[in-house]
Amino acid sequence: MNNRSTSRFLVSALVGAMSASAVAAQWEALPEVAPSPADNPITPAKVELGKMLYFDPRFSATGTVSCDSCHNVMEGGDDHRSTSMGVHGEVGGRNAPTVYNAAFHSSQFWDGRAASLEDQAKGPVVNPVEMGMKDLDSAVDRLRAIPGYRKHFAAAFGDEDPVTADNAAKAVAAYERTLITPDSPFDRYVTGEKTALSEQQVRGMQTFDQLGCTSCHSGANFDGPSLPVGQPMLMKFPTFADNPYVAEYHLMDDKGRAAQTGKTADEHLWRVPTLRNLGYTAPYFHNGSVKNLDEAVRVMAKSQLNKDLSDAQVADVVAFLGGLDGPFPVQIMPRLPATPGDLLP
Repeated sequence: MNNRSTSRFLVSALVGAMSASAVAAQWEALPEVAPSPADNPITPAKVELGKMLYFDPRFSATGTVSCDSCHNVMEGGDDHRSTSMGVHGEVGGRNAPTVYNAAFHSSQFWDGRAASLEDQAKGPVVNPVEMGMKDLDSAVDRLRAIPGYRKHFAAAFGDEDPVTADNAAKAVAAYERTLITPDSPFDRYVTGEKTALSEQQVRGMQTFDQLGCTSCHSGANFDGPSLPVGQPMLMKFPTFADNPYVAEYHLMDDKGRAAQTGKTADEHLWRVPTLRNLGYTAPYFHNGSVKNLDEAVRVMAKSQLNKDLSDAQVADVVAFLGGLDGPFPVQIMPRLPATPGDLLP
C-alpha cells in the first residue's frame, strides 16, 4: 500500500470510527438492571414485600384501590383510561404513566415533582382522588393492624420497629425497580444484532433522528439524557401551539409543572416520558386524549417540531417505536396476609 492509499485508508477508518462512536453515543441499550439508591439496595425480601404492598388494596380508604389498579403490571403498567379512577369513583386529571421502566426516570409523576420512586410511592396513598387515606400515619396504622405483615417487614428491614411509611415506600420502590423491559429488538440492534430490526424499523429510526425527536427522547429509556436523581428532564408541550391539534386534544388545559409550583415559567412543562412499550400504553399524553399511536406521532411532530409528516413517515416511525417493546418480566401474584375482620370501616 502506497502513502496515498494508506492515507485514504486511515481517513476512511477514522471517519468510520467517528460514525460508529456517534451512533453509540446517540443510541443506547436499556441496562439489564435498574439503578438503586445507596440507602435502598434491592433484596429479595424487600422486593417480595414491595410486591405485596403494590397489589394490596387495603391501604386505600375504601379498601378497593391498589397501586396495580392504575398501573396494571399484567399488561402495560397503566390502566388504559384517559385519566384514572380512584376511591368513590373519583377521577383524576392526568393519565396514569406506565410503571415499567420508571426506575430509569430521574424524577417521577408527569410534572417531575417526586425525586424518586420512594417519594412517588407515598403520594397516591394520601391523594384524595386516588387511594384517599387521611394521612400516612393512618396508612401505617392499617399496616400494623394486619399481623401477617410484621414478619415480612422484619425480613426486609430488621426487627426493630420495621413497619413504617418510609420502609413501605422503600419496599414498593424496590419492587418497581424490577419492572424493566430490556432486550427489545432495538436493544439487540444497537448492541450488534443488525437483523433485530426490520428494514422499515431502521428507516423509522433514521426518520426519528432526522426529524429531531432525539432532542427530547434520547438516552436508553428515550426519556432524555441521564440526570441526577430528583432533577427532572422537563420540556414544554406544546412548543408550537398554533395548530388544530392543540384545541382538538385540549393540550393546554393543564398547566403542567406550574400547577405544582405556581410559577409562570413552569407553565406547560412536563417530564419527558419514556417511549418504550408504547403499543401497551394507549391512550397517550398527559391527559390521555389521543387514542392511537399514529395520531400521537403526528401530534408530536406538529406540536413539538412544527412539522407535517407524510403517511409513510408516520408508518416508519411507528414501526421503529414498536422495536422498543421489550419482554416483560414474569409476574407471580403474591399471597397477602389475612385481613382482620375489623380492619376496614
